[in-house]
This record gives sequence, C-alpha cells and structure tokens, in this order.
Amino acid sequence: MAPASAFADGGVEGEVVLHEKLDSVVVSASRAGSKTPVAFTMVGREELRKSNPVNSLPMILNLQPSVVTYNEGGTGLGNSTMTIRGSKGSQINVTLNGITLNDAESQEVFWVNIPSLSSLISSVQLQRGLGTSANGAGAFGASVNMNTASVSTEPFARADISMGSWNTFETTASAGTGLSKNGLYFNLAFSRGYTDGYIDNAKVRSKSAFGVLGWMNASNSLRLTWLMGDQVSGITWDGIDKDIYYSDRTHNDAGLYTDEFGGVHRYDNQTDNYTQNHLQLNYTHSFSPALSWTTTLNYTRGDGYDEYYKERKKVADYGFPSVMAGTDGNDFSESDMIYDKKMGNDFYVVNTDLRYKSRVLNLTAGANVSKYHGEHWGKVLWVKNLGDNYDYASFNKADKWYRNDADKWDASVFGRAEWTPVDWLTAYADLQYRYVDLSMAGPDDDAMPIGYDHYWSFFNPRAGLTFNFAEGQKAYASVALGHREPGRSDIKENVKGELSPIKPERMVDTEVGYEYKKPGLSLGANLYFMEYKDMLLETGKLSSSGYAIKENVPRSWRRGIELTASWEAFSWLRLDANGTFSDNKIRDYVKYVEVYGGAKGETEPVPYGTTNMLLSPSVIAMGQATLNPWKNLPSSPLHSTWFSMNVKYVGRQYIDNTERLSRKIPSYVVSDLSLGHEFSLGNGFLGLSGYVNNIFNNHYYASGWGWDGVDKTSGDKYGGVGVYPSAIINFMLKLSYRF
Repeated sequence: MAPASAFADGGVEGEVVLHEKLDSVVVSASRAGSKTPVAFTMVGREELRKSNPVNSLPMILNLQPSVVTYNEGGTGLGNSTMTIRGSKGSQINVTLNGITLNDAESQEVFWVNIPSLSSLISSVQLQRGLGTSANGAGAFGASVNMNTASVSTEPFARADISMGSWNTFETTASAGTGLSKNGLYFNLAFSRGYTDGYIDNAKVRSKSAFGVLGWMNASNSLRLTWLMGDQVSGITWDGIDKDIYYSDRTHNDAGLYTDEFGGVHRYDNQTDNYTQNHLQLNYTHSFSPALSWTTTLNYTRGDGYDEYYKERKKVADYGFPSVMAGTDGNDFSESDMIYDKKMGNDFYVVNTDLRYKSRVLNLTAGANVSKYHGEHWGKVLWVKNLGDNYDYASFNKADKWYRNDADKWDASVFGRAEWTPVDWLTAYADLQYRYVDLSMAGPDDDAMPIGYDHYWSFFNPRAGLTFNFAEGQKAYASVALGHREPGRSDIKENVKGELSPIKPERMVDTEVGYEYKKPGLSLGANLYFMEYKDMLLETGKLSSSGYAIKENVPRSWRRGIELTASWEAFSWLRLDANGTFSDNKIRDYVKYVEVYGGAKGETEPVPYGTTNMLLSPSVIAMGQATLNPWKNLPSSPLHSTWFSMNVKYVGRQYIDNTERLSRKIPSYVVSDLSLGHEFSLGNGFLGLSGYVNNIFNNHYYASGWGWDGVDKTSGDKYGGVGVYPSAIINFMLKLSYRF
C-alpha cells in the first residue's frame, strides 16, 4: 500500500488502513490467523513475483512443507499434480477469493486450465490437515486459499517476456489505475504461453486474462472480477511403460497410429482443450472497525473436450451397428476412429459471511450455497472405413454414442470463534454443517447407465487451543472431524458394478505444534495424526464393463512430524529448510486382480496386510539459500542482485498400495537455481532473471501407475508399470519492466 500522501485531496492514513482491512475481509473467512491452531504457511507477492514465470501454482508451492509435485510436460506449463502429506488433488480444497475452484464432479482442480496464476494473485495460504471450514468439497488433507483482492493506491504497469527450453515462450502484461480520488480502480492482466514440452506431444498453447473493476470508500467495497483461462495441450497423462523409460524417456504413445504401409505417425490433434470463465461480484461493508460483512456471487462456465485417434475400435461401442458396409464395399466391425469426449458445465455460488473482531474475541459466521450442472457427451469425427463423406453431423446430433449429465447442490453454514481471555491463551472452535445433493442420469461412454440420486449431510466440528506463553513463542493443539463425499467417477463405476453403495470418507485430524520466532530466526514443529475411516481407494476391483472401482477401506492413517526453519544468517543471506517424516498406512489391504479368461469384471483377491499408501513418501525435505551479496551497498550497481538455490528430497514411494519393490518409485533429489537483477529505468525498473531447473540433470520419475492380472487356466501372473518421467536440466530467462 502507498503511504497516506498518495491521497492528495484529504486522504489520511486511517483511510489507507481501512482500505487494507476491507480488502482482506474478502478472503478472511477461509483463512487461518496467527492464533488459529492449524498448520499453515503463507506465500506472498514478492515470492510469487520471483518464481519461475511458466510454473503452475503447484510447482511454485513445491518447496512448502509436505508438498510433492510433478509436471507431465516438464516445463511447468501443462498438467501439474500436487500432493500434500500424500493427499492427492481431489482431497485438497482450493479457493479463489473464498470461492472453491474444485470441480464439483471430480473434486479436482485442473491447474492447466488456469495458467499464469502467479502473475494474478497477491498471496496464497496453504493449510495442512483439515484446516478451517472451507466451501465446497471438504479439505481432506490440505487447502490452498488464493487471493487476488489486493488494491494498489497508485497506477502501475508491468510486462514480462520469458523464453526457455523446448521452445517455451510466455508473455504477460498487467496494468491498473490505482485507487482514484473517488474510490474507483481498474486492473487488467493478460498472459499467453507456448511450449513444445519435454515429453513427445507435451505441447501447450495457453492464455489467461484477468480484470477487476472496483469501487471503495472508508466503509464499503464493491468489486467485479473476471478470470479466464484457455488451454490446448497435448495428452500426456498416459505416461510411458517403465521398460521404454530406460531407452526413450520422452516417448509418448498418445496419438500414435500405423498406416497401411506400416509407417508410424502421430495424430497432431491428440489434445486436451478447455476454456473456463470465472465471474465474481463481491460486496464488503464495514459497520465499524470491529464488524464487517461480505457477500460474493460467482458464476463459472467451462467448456472443453479431449480428442483422440484410436486404432481398431469396435464401431458398435460408439453407437454404430455391429457390422457395417465400408466405402470399399466390404463389411467391417472394427476401424480406426477419431472422436471427441466433450463436456460443458455451469457453476453458481452465493457466499456470505459476517465477521466481528475485538481484542479478546474474533467471531466469523457464514453460509455458502452452490449449484453445479455438468454435461458429458461423445462426438465421432471420423471412421476410417466410412471415409470423409459419411454424415457424422447427423449421427452426433442424434446422440448415438453417449450423453449424460449431473446436478449437484452444495450448501453449508459455519461459525468460528477465537476467544483470548488472557494474553497467553486463545480458545478456538469451528462448527460446520454441510448438505450435498447429487443426481446423475444418462448412459456413459460404454453405453452403461449411470443413473444415481443421493444426498449426504455432514457435521464437521473443530476445536483447539493456542498458547502464546512467551514473546515470539507459540504452541497449539487442535482436533477436527471431516467428511468427504465420493466423486463422480467413484460413483459411476460403482453403479455399473452393481455393488453395495460406497460411503463417504471420514477423518479425525489431531495437530500439535510449536513455533519460535525472533528477528532473523524462525523454527517450527508440527505433529499430525490423520486417522481415516472408509477412505476411498482403488483396490483393483472392476465393474461388469471392466472399469476400475474404488472401495471404502475401513482403516488407514497418516501420522507424522513437520519441521520448519528459517534463519537470516546475515542481512544478505537467508537459509530456509523443512522436512516431513511420516507413516502412511492401510490396515489389512486387499488387492483385487483381474482374471484373464474369466467373466468380464471377474477378479481374484490378494491380501497384503498392512501396507504403505500409494504416492506417500515417508520423508520429504528441502533446503534453500537466498543471497543478496550487495544488499548493504545501496550505491552499488549490484545492490538488487539476488541468487537462490534449493534442494528437494523426496523419499521412496509406491505407485500402488501393495508396497512391492516392483511398484517402487525410488527416492530422488532435484535442485534448482535462480538469479535476478533490477535496473532503474526512468520511473520504473527493468528486471532480468534466469532459472535453471534440475541443475544437476538428475534422471528420475515422480509418479506412475501399475496393472496386474492372473490367467484363469494356468494361474500365471502378469503385470506392468508405467511412469511419468521428469524433465532433464532446462532453462528459462525472463525480462520484465514495471512501474
């Protein structure tokens, strides 16, 4: 924020403070405060500004405690995945200005659909564990709360141009009027990115836009926010067979086909395509310095499709007759095909909360209601044996292949209190009631009906104590109960399998922590015990149509300790480190193996006892050194030069829940280097920065998948493993100008 002198006509310092307070109220309901007994870290504007410009938000959060990330294409653009304490994306609640971004059906956030967020947001709070009450699907391992609500008091502009390995190129431009005398302001940003990616067919063509029109005075704030993300990316989510990994790390089968002469080609449009628009209207009113109210209306529209070239598919599976006459006059039942799997969705949200804050008592109460409508349908573009002249338009108009839709209502109310009867003690309570109603209808892409209608109601209480027993020292303890409903894919495959209904997951999260903060030194330790009941896991069971089914596992847990440290050794040298040491187990795990030669969907149980959960390393650690050698020499031309190097270690993990050595992902270490310098140029600054990722060129993979089978007659066992190779050493350069 600018000093009070920014308000030339009668503005006073108190007004700046009120503006700042009104601004922060927008996201306060979903965020933890300094006295809230939960584990969280903050990532501010400066850290976001210095991050690699093409990194998606998960990659930027990679150095936070308990976080493991990977990017399918290797550049930071494209599909990125993040786990926190081993909890996967569908278990992480993500909000933007208090509104959930998790897809209501899959409960995932697809980060490729929201590119270049780091240039748009002003801060991120990452809560580990159940955290505070959040809107949308319950945080079942962590929550990420993003804020774009910062208001500048002065006009600004910024432009970035970045380029790097694998023909990566990105441009970003932003500008704002600042807060005018009458309280109006307008911000606009646009970004466009390109990359060919490290993996074959990992190309990405993305763009994003962001606009804010707002008005603010001493007690009111009205803000209209628009966020658009548009992306076309090559399909890379299949990974590669582990045997191929050792001979050709960049290989990708997606889109490969063989012509009649035996030549192998790639279909150029084997792509994922999606456009998403978010529109938010927020009103905040401050009744007094202690009491404020905020309400947000949100509408999100998403449209997208995946396009595939597939060889030798049975045409009857796509709505055609089982036998057809081809253009050559011969009958056929199989053919090469090109098709789209399309989707469209609408998401409406009303979110409101009231906040009271005094020296001894903070009270927040809120309500959230959302409605989601999603449609899925298939579109056949071409069948090789039918040629280009077949009337595909009429075929698709009649929905011969598949079309299904879903409606989901989600309503919740919560009340949260922090009471500080004495300076050294704060008592915390957070009570949430949530109601979810889901209905699905229509056939899936295998012609199996997925009709379903169900509702759930959850009560999620949280309580804790914070002890500020000495200056700069804090201890806390909390216990929380959380629930999470099954996702669309969990439900539809269970419906097809005609099994007993799946149950929602439940978790009790106990957190005990200690923090020590003095000028130049910060230390922290957090013990967590996340005890699950009925966790949904893929056990290997198959539906009658052959799809993997998730089942409730009665007993599992994640228990560990998180250690953090930050030391400003000198004014020009800062050292940061964190480590997570954990035990992540499933009790009495049984895997169901597909029986080859048996009935469709037939499986054989294989017990494994107590095993490690998939993709849950027992050790995660990082260290980082940041240097500004000439910081104390303001007259030096190198005064603003900075260097940063980090090392990330991820311990051994497994790609499934069997804990077999054949399913092991070896531990790996990866290091990144970044540096930058700013020059004064006119009324602004010209910045030049560089990034070297995987500086020691380590060859590793961070995720994978596996399959198993058994022959019904011989009893022979089969299996295979696929992996997602991480990129080799790569480089980025960024040139920026700001004022």
